[in-house]
Amino acid sequence: MSDTMQAPFSILFVDDDEMSRNHFARAIREDYHVRIARGADEAMAVLSEYAAEIAVLVTDFRMPERRGDDLLRQVAQEHPQIVRILVTAYADKDMLLQTVNTGDVFRILEKPLRVETVREVLRQATARYAERETRQQRLLAMDETLAFLAHELNTPLATISLFARAVETDVAEQYDPERQRAIGQAATSMQNNAQYCLTLISSFWAAVHQNGGQPFASGAGTRKVKATQLIATLLDTYPFTASQGDWIQVDVQGDFVVHSMPNCVALVLSSLLSNALRALDGATAPSLRFEVVDAPEPEIRIRDNGPGIAPEIKARLLQDPVTTYAGSGGHGMGMIFCNRIMQSLGGRLGIESTLGAGTTITMSFPRFRS
Repeated sequence: MSDTMQAPFSILFVDDDEMSRNHFARAIREDYHVRIARGADEAMAVLSEYAAEIAVLVTDFRMPERRGDDLLRQVAQEHPQIVRILVTAYADKDMLLQTVNTGDVFRILEKPLRVETVREVLRQATARYAERETRQQRLLAMDETLAFLAHELNTPLATISLFARAVETDVAEQYDPERQRAIGQAATSMQNNAQYCLTLISSFWAAVHQNGGQPFASGAGTRKVKATQLIATLLDTYPFTASQGDWIQVDVQGDFVVHSMPNCVALVLSSLLSNALRALDGATAPSLRFEVVDAPEPEIRIRDNGPGIAPEIKARLLQDPVTTYAGSGGHGMGMIFCNRIMQSLGGRLGIESTLGAGTTITMSFPRFRS
């Protein structure tokens, strides 16, 4: 591996002997960026600044002031994502067993270090680090998705509760035909919101089981899902009312595989569709178009010809809890969660809107090279 193709992380090597530090750095610098420290305290100082980039810690056992196993224990507590390797020239079996059994070390290397052995162990260690990072990203995405799902269910359920309370009050009173129509509209709204909740849960449940119970898995064993498939499933299952389904067109200029967590993407699509339909409510000639492109980068665009978003609201939508639907139970958190999910996938969310001319939401995905 050349200097320009180094792995995107560093190895921290800790040894009080300068010759050992120089030898280690020369042996692996073509493959990894190396940071060095002369002891445990200096190593912790390096980690305080560069922990985000350091994947593997390799430390000598016998050092002045603090031993390597003590450093490993501290790093295990404060930086558990870092893979830890101990180097020793001493056959202290009790110490080695204790270090291994407590989980403070990934491998133990014996001095004198052999270059090929070091390279192989580092290859295994960086693979372990990458696996941990992937798992952490999946857990983060899962947390975001659960929070997103809770929000998406909370808003319509809160609306149902408010309408139900209004219906209960009105039924107990004397009311005229106009009030009867209002009650009928409230009942319809309750039904639509409840159906939306059920559809969202049902779609997520079905996606989980179609992926063998592993909704956030990735790799060779994962079913490949294309952007057009996600849109088609959404349009087939979404609880459209009246003629809403007739407003929608799908324009495919280039399809692509959604490599990362398609279930999360499906939830984002569902939320964005709901927002667009709400914006089009009452429009003279409502139109909503899904566009799928794969160049210059993979994107899904959702265009509507609704009233548009005021500039002061648009500027804050992806970062602050603002909404134009506060009166109907909106919290302004949906776009924030959508944006966070897209960011956790390595993509982004974009908004273009002009008052009186409509809004376009763009879901941009990372380009995966085969």
